[in-house]
Amino acid sequence: MPPENAKTPAGELPPLELLRSFEAAARRLSFTLAAGELHLTQSAVSRQIQQLEASLGVLLFERRHRALGLTEAGGVLQRAVTDSLERLRDATASVRASAAPRQVSITSTPGFASLWLIPKLARFTSTHPQVDVRVSATLDVLDMERSRIDVAVRFVPIGRGVGPALFEESLIPLCAPQVAASLRELSDFSKLTLLTIEYPDHSEAPTADWEPWLKVMGLEDLRMKSTVRFTQYADAVAAAVAGQGVVIGRLPLLRELMRDGRLVAPLGEGAASHRGYFIEMSRRAAGNRDAQDFAQWLRDEAEAAQRS
Repeated sequence: MPPENAKTPAGELPPLELLRSFEAAARRLSFTLAAGELHLTQSAVSRQIQQLEASLGVLLFERRHRALGLTEAGGVLQRAVTDSLERLRDATASVRASAAPRQVSITSTPGFASLWLIPKLARFTSTHPQVDVRVSATLDVLDMERSRIDVAVRFVPIGRGVGPALFEESLIPLCAPQVAASLRELSDFSKLTLLTIEYPDHSEAPTADWEPWLKVMGLEDLRMKSTVRFTQYADAVAAAVAGQGVVIGRLPLLRELMRDGRLVAPLGEGAASHRGYFIEMSRRAAGNRDAQDFAQWLRDEAEAAQRS
C-alpha cells in the first residue's frame, strides 16, 4: 500500500498526464504497450502509475508474473477516467467545429464570375458577414468532391443541364455608343472590328462565337474589317466598352452594362444560344447550410434580374 503521506488532498484531482497514462495502461493491461501508444518509455509509465497510486493511497494494478490486472479500485477508476476522457474528446471536437471558419466554395466560368457574380456578391456577404466565399473562376470542369467545391455554376447546352437552371443565354452584338453612332445600315456592320474569344486546348468548352446570331440574321458570309481575339470573355467585353469594336453580347451577363449605357445593341436583334447556366451542388454541400443559402441567393438574384 502506498504511504498515506503521499495522498492527494481530498477533492483535488491528480494531474491529467497521470490519468492518461493510467487509462492507456488499464485498457492495454500492459505498461509497455501503453508506453508505445503515449510515446513514452516503459519505465516512465511505470513511475507515473506508481505516482498516481501514491496520490490516491490505493493500488490500481495487480502486478503478476508477465501479466497485469486491475484491482477493484483500478476498475472503478478506469470506468470513470474512460468516460471523462471520452466526454472531453467530444467537447473538444465540438468546440473546434464551432470555431472552424464558415466557408462556401464556388466554381464557375471566368465570364460568369467577373460579369455577373462579382458585381452582385456584396449583397450576399452583407447578409452573411461570417461566411468566407471562395470563387474558383476557370474553364476547367472541376471535380467538386476532390476540389472541395460546394456549388458549381455550369454553362452547358440546355439539354445537359444538371440541377436548377439560373437562366438561358441569348446572344446579341454589342458595342460602345460612339461606335453604334457610325452604323447607318446593316452593311456598315462589316466596317467594324470583330471582338471574339478562343479557348485553346478546350475543345469542349463553351464558346461565345457569332454563329447563332449570324445564322438568324442570314449573315453567315459576313466579313468584318478586322478581328481581335481574346482568351477571356471579360477582356473582349472591356475592349468593346472602350470603343475598340463589337462583341457578341451574352445575356444576361451584360445586362448591367446595357442598362447603364456603356454598351448598346446597334441592330437590336438577338438569338438564343441554346445554352444556359445551371446550379450543381456537391455531396459535401448537404451539410453546409451556408452553401445552401448561397445557392438560394443565386436563384433569387437571377429571378430579380429577369423581373427588372
